[in-house]
Amino acid sequence: MRLGVDVGGTFTDLLLQDDETGKTYRAKTPSTPQDQSIGVAAGVRLICEKAGIAPSDITLVLHGTTVATNAVLEGKGSRVGLLVTQGFEYTLHLAKSWTPGPLFGWIVMEKPEPLASLADTRGIPERMDARGNVVRELDVEKATALIDDLCGSGIEALTISLMHSYANDAHERQLRDIVLARHPELQVSLSSEILPEFREYDRAITTVMNDYVRPIMTRYLSRIEDRLKEENVTSKLHIVRSDGGLMSAAAAADRPGHTVLSGPAGGVTATAMIARRTGLHKLLAFDMGGTSTDVSVILDGEPMISRSTEVGSFPAKVPTLDVRSVGAGGGSIAELAELTTSLRVGPRSAGAMPGPVAYGKGGTEPTVSDANVVLGYLPSKLLGGDMSLDVEGARAAVSAIGEKMGLSAESAAEGILHIANEVMLGALRLITVQRGLDPREFGMVAFGGAGPLHANAIATLLGSYPVVVPPNPGVLSALGFLEAEFKNEFVRTMIRSTSGIDETQVWEVFAELNAKARAWLDEQEVAESDRGITYGLDLRYEQQGFEVNINVPKTLVESAAGLAGVLDDFHDTHERLYGVRFDLPIELVALRVTATGATPPVITAPPEAGTTDVAQAVMETQKAYFNGAWQDTPHVDRDRLAPGARVQGPAIIRQYDTTTVLLPDHYADVDDLGNLLIWPTSKGE
Repeated sequence: MRLGVDVGGTFTDLLLQDDETGKTYRAKTPSTPQDQSIGVAAGVRLICEKAGIAPSDITLVLHGTTVATNAVLEGKGSRVGLLVTQGFEYTLHLAKSWTPGPLFGWIVMEKPEPLASLADTRGIPERMDARGNVVRELDVEKATALIDDLCGSGIEALTISLMHSYANDAHERQLRDIVLARHPELQVSLSSEILPEFREYDRAITTVMNDYVRPIMTRYLSRIEDRLKEENVTSKLHIVRSDGGLMSAAAAADRPGHTVLSGPAGGVTATAMIARRTGLHKLLAFDMGGTSTDVSVILDGEPMISRSTEVGSFPAKVPTLDVRSVGAGGGSIAELAELTTSLRVGPRSAGAMPGPVAYGKGGTEPTVSDANVVLGYLPSKLLGGDMSLDVEGARAAVSAIGEKMGLSAESAAEGILHIANEVMLGALRLITVQRGLDPREFGMVAFGGAGPLHANAIATLLGSYPVVVPPNPGVLSALGFLEAEFKNEFVRTMIRSTSGIDETQVWEVFAELNAKARAWLDEQEVAESDRGITYGLDLRYEQQGFEVNINVPKTLVESAAGLAGVLDDFHDTHERLYGVRFDLPIELVALRVTATGATPPVITAPPEAGTTDVAQAVMETQKAYFNGAWQDTPHVDRDRLAPGARVQGPAIIRQYDTTTVLLPDHYADVDDLGNLLIWPTSKGE
C-alpha cells in the first residue's frame, strides 16, 4: 500500500496504490495554507476510509511539497548569514549583471533584495585559486571574531561560500568546525557540498537558498511526520525531488533546495509513464490546477532535464525536470485593468481560501472556475457529490464584470476562458515553438483538477492531438510520485582542455564520485539489486560559456578505454541541439555521477467492466454554451465507459477528481488502458 500526496495551492491530492491488486484509490481535500500538514492528515483519513484500510496498513508515503518554493516566492524564508572570501561581499548583489531587457531593462527593473543581506554577510581573510592551491591562508583568529559577531546577531542559518571551494574545500570545512564548536545550535551549509561547481554566484545563491528555506522545511517535515504518527501511519516518509527522484525526509530537511519544483515533478514523471505505455512518445504535459499551470515536454518517452531553474527572481542550480509555470488556474481571478478597463485573468488567485465564488467559502471575485460554471461546463456537484457549487453566486459574479464591459454573463465567461487559454498557450509555445519543436507533432496529456476542462480548447489552438486524459487526471501528480525512483547527483568541477589530458585523472575522479554515490545509496537503504549508477561529462568548445552533458558508458569507465568516442558524441550532440559543429578544441568542465534506486512500478488494474454504449453511461442532459449558443449536452459518467467506447462531442465527461469538456466537432475514444483520447471529428472520417 503506497500513498502519493501532492499538496497544491487549492487542493491536496492523494492516490493510494494497492500493489497486490493493482487497484488505486483517490481523494481530494482542500489545502490548508496555514499548516499544510492539516490537509494532508485529513486526506489520509479520507482515502483510508475509501479504501477500507487502517492507516497503519500504508507501507510508504511519497510526498511532493511546495514549501520551499512558496517560502522564496513570498519572501518568508529564514534570516541567513553568509561567509564569503574577503573582497567578495557583494557577490549576491552583483549577481550576473543581467537585466530583463536591454537599456530599458536597467530603467524599469526592480532588483530583488538578496536572500542574505549585506548586513548579514562577512568577508573572511582567505583565498584559494581555481586549481585549489592556497593563495592566502585562513586567518583563524579574525575568522573566529567575525563568526562570533555574525552568529550572535540572531541569524537562523549560515551559508559558507568561499572562492574556488569546489576545487579545495579545506577552508570551508575549517570554518564550519569553528562555527559548530562555538554555536552548535546553528544550521550550516557549505557551497562545496551543496553545489561543488564553478561560477561563484550560482554556487553562492543556490547554497543561500538552501539555508533560506532549510529551517522552514525542517519544521514542516517535523510537523507532517508528527501528524502522520497521530493518524497511526507508521511507514517511512520520502520527499520528491525537483528532478523527479526521491529522497528521505532527513535528506530533504538537509537539502531542501532540491525540492523547489517537487510538486510539478510528479505530473511530468507520470506523463513519461503514459508515453511509454501508450506508445505516444512525443507528449506535452499540461497540468492545470487551481493556482497555476505547469507545462513540459516529453521526447522519446523521457522528460527533459535542466541543470538549473528559477524560483521567482533567483536562479537555483539544481537538477530539475524542465517545467514552465504560468499564473493561470481554476482559481485565477478575472478583473478589469484600472486604466484601460480591459479584462485580464491571473496571476492573482483565490487559492484554497476563500476560493472561487462557486465554492461558497466567501469568495466574491469571479474566477476561471466560475466562468466554467456559468457556461455549464462544471456540474453543480463535484468530488462525487461531496462538494456543492453555488451556481447562482458564480453567475452573479461573472455578470457583474460583464456589465462593466457591456457583455452578457455568457460572453464575459467566454472571454475569461479565452484569455486564460491564451496565457497557457503562451507557456506551451515557449517549450515547443521557441525551441524549434512543432507542437502539431505532439499529443497532450491533460491532468490536474482543471486540465481536462481546458485541454480540448488548448489543443484546438495548438494543433496537438490526441488529447490524453488518463484515468486519474485530478491526482496524476500523486500517481507520478509512486513512479519516482531514488536519485542523487555527485559532481566534481575539473576545467581543462581534452587535448593531451591525462585520462587517468578522469577515471580516478569517477571512482571517487562513485564511492560517494554508493555511500548515499546505503544511507537511503536502497537494495543492491535496485541500484543504478550512470556517468557523464560536461563538455564545451573552448571559449564557450555553457556546456553540454554527454553520457559516458559504464563499460568505458570500468575499462578506462579512452575518451575519443565521448568526444565524438559531443560533436554530434552539439550539432543536433544547435545545428552546428566546430573544428575547435573541446574543454572538459565537470564530471557527474548519478545514483538511482528503483522503486516498484505502478501496475494499474485494467478498467472494470463497463459499456461501449455511451447512452447507458449518460447521467443527465443539461444546457452548455458552445460557439455562442446554448446546446443540450449529455453528462457522461466516465466510470461506466469500457475500452472501445466512443463519445461524440459536445459532451461533459464527469468523474470523481475532474471534469472533461469535449467540444463540438470532436470525439473521445476509451483505449485499452482506460485513457480518453480526444481527436477532431475530421480525424475519424
